[in-house]
Amino acid sequence: MYSKELTKGTLQPIILKLLSEHDKMYGYEITQKVKELTKGKIDISEGALYPILHKLENKKVLETEKVYIGKRVRKYYSVTKSGKHVIEEQTKQINDFIDTLSLIFNPKTS
Repeated sequence: MYSKELTKGTLQPIILKLLSEHDKMYGYEITQKVKELTKGKIDISEGALYPILHKLENKKVLETEKVYIGKRVRKYYSVTKSGKHVIEEQTKQINDFIDTLSLIFNPKTS
């Protein structure tokens, strides 16, 4: 598993990319999908996840839908129309960042 310090700046783009590929997801589902896709190398805690989701909701990047399951409420998150542009920009930025890190950590020898 990667350290929190290493993954901290990538959590928002990871969450947004995942939500862009699904109609809607709830918090626990997001954490489990990330864990599954990364083979347990990235573990998003609730303490890290929900502040990001709430911030994105406040910025109108995400919208929520409450679904009642028995006496419990499950809050589903989905991307807004304006949020799709944010995801495109963050995806470009994170891919460019990965390419830049490659220049440092995997330099091509001439």
